[in-house]
Amino acid sequence: MAGCVSKGLLALVVLLSLAACGDKPAVEKARPRVYVQEVRPTDFAASVTLTGDVQARVQTELSFRVGGKIIQRFVNVSDRVTARQVLARLDPKDLQINVDSARAQVAAEQARVAQASAAFVRQQKLLPKGYTSQSEYDAAQAALRSSQSALVAAQAQLANAREQLSYTELVADAPGVITARQAEVGQVVQATVPIFSLARDGERDAVFNVYESLLMAPPSDQTLVVSLLDNPAVKTTGKVREVTPAVSAQTGTVQVKVSLGELPAGMDLGSVVSVTARAPSLASVELPWSALTKYESAPAVWWVDDDGKAQLRPVTVARYLTGKVIISAGLEAGEKVVTAGGQLLHPGMRVEIATPPTSQGDAP
Repeated sequence: MAGCVSKGLLALVVLLSLAACGDKPAVEKARPRVYVQEVRPTDFAASVTLTGDVQARVQTELSFRVGGKIIQRFVNVSDRVTARQVLARLDPKDLQINVDSARAQVAAEQARVAQASAAFVRQQKLLPKGYTSQSEYDAAQAALRSSQSALVAAQAQLANAREQLSYTELVADAPGVITARQAEVGQVVQATVPIFSLARDGERDAVFNVYESLLMAPPSDQTLVVSLLDNPAVKTTGKVREVTPAVSAQTGTVQVKVSLGELPAGMDLGSVVSVTARAPSLASVELPWSALTKYESAPAVWWVDDDGKAQLRPVTVARYLTGKVIISAGLEAGEKVVTAGGQLLHPGMRVEIATPPTSQGDAP
């Protein structure tokens, strides 16, 4: 009987113990510790430094107007030339034959005109006296007009042949500097194939090849300072004159031409120059690279709401810089953005905001 009482007491103690354990609150899991940065929008003006070269405002590709074999070349690259200066010459033999043939044709037509003119004069004298008929007179007059027309055509052919012969000389159409040569003596070239590139004297441009993404916003100041790349002390001012409307298929860039003012000593045709352009300032948020994540395929950041829960927010990135990103939209002033410790977060998770160490230490 005593054994049964002991067993009953033991069972009661066990039940009371279990009941006491069930009354204890569940232990909360440790919250992930994160570092945050409060959003403070500031004015950000993106700047970009470009490298290009000085080019002539007008560049001309010089070519022969007839085909043939080059027998003489009188200039080299970087030579200065004057207007109407002969730069190269083709073999004129074939075209000279055409001139001689046309000249002979003119002489023949002149003889026919003289013969037809004499015959017509005779008919004019015989017709009033009745020694010839009207039909013979009309035939003589028609023959004279026909020979005169043939002479005019032959003279035109001779003038054309002489003009073609003159095209065997390639002349500069304006003063300037030879910047390229595409043919040599002995080479047979076709008409219109470029032989020389001529940079005409006059206004100069600084030409830059720019990726299209850098031109999303126009520069705030259209007046730019252009300086020599190897000697920034040599500089001048210029204004954007032209931006090509299409992207180059070879380079993926657009060409920007900056009209230059008076060139200082040392800044010559072909000099390598640089320019720094600054876009208009916009209210933006600067965050470290570690704050950036993605939502589906768009950039995003983690932020902590008033309840201490992590939420995912898509943002717009204006510029990627070394060690930081510039956010142009998606965040409000005063919000707390997670800058470290967001690798294992998911929406709605409670987090513990940690104070970043003053010295470099381990990230949370």
